[in-house]
Amino acid sequence: MTTPEAEQTPSERPAEPAEGAPGEASARPEERLERAVRAAEQALIEYEIAVETFRVEVENFSRLHHQKLGPMYARLDELDAQIAEARAARTGDPEDVRKAAEARARVMPMPGVEELFHGWMDSSGLFPEAAAMLTDQPVSPPERVRPSDEARRLYRELVRKAHPDLAGEEQERQRRDEFISRVNAAYARGDETLLRELSEEWDAGPVPEERRPSRSEELYARLEWLAQRKDMLTLVARDLEEGAIGSMLRIAPEDPDRLLDEIADQLLAEVEQREAELVELLGQSGQSA
Repeated sequence: MTTPEAEQTPSERPAEPAEGAPGEASARPEERLERAVRAAEQALIEYEIAVETFRVEVENFSRLHHQKLGPMYARLDELDAQIAEARAARTGDPEDVRKAAEARARVMPMPGVEELFHGWMDSSGLFPEAAAMLTDQPVSPPERVRPSDEARRLYRELVRKAHPDLAGEEQERQRRDEFISRVNAAYARGDETLLRELSEEWDAGPVPEERRPSRSEELYARLEWLAQRKDMLTLVARDLEEGAIGSMLRIAPEDPDRLLDEIADQLLAEVEQREAELVELLGQSGQSA
């Protein structure tokens, strides 16, 4: 689940073209601008690929996180509510009663819980698979959606060929926009077969003329737009990287499953601790009755 290319995260990778190309000193100013625009376009496409790939990784890891750890968080919420209720029953303190009511209000089930926990829980409680996980019984692993190396290769190839920024006119840009939307959807599902079909579809379609700006003003405007687009993508990448799931991915980019297992072990330890605390409280209540 690492970001593509190198160990750098998307927001750390520059999108500016390299300077000092052969023959640059002798080229006319407009020719240098044309080269700069083409280089910036390709750099921006590579940057978009990196950001989109990382977004898919974050989305997939987020789903796996909810599938694997959701039942444990739910169990902890339920135990916290039971502990607060047992303490309130034993003390009768109004503050303890208030805390118990708040803890119970935070407990699942709630409307839409099936969506939140992706099949681990319904309105009546945990599914058997989730209960099995809490008791260390064998359980089927959650479904994975992780683009293969071949899917990544096909995706990068398609984006480079069909990117809307390479269009010379509005109609062609719209055609490319629609096509890239289909490519992104297939890549998000890790559908290697569909990506291959889309590649064949693109190769069989019309090959529009590549845009060749002729006026310096147009080239400057294009470079300015590319710079603004890069700044926007940098903000998107930063939000992904600094979010809870993105931060977790950066802790263990090569083995995120191990990170989930470590968190699961911590949560199971907390469940055992809460259960022991509840048993002790209930025992004290029984002795005082």
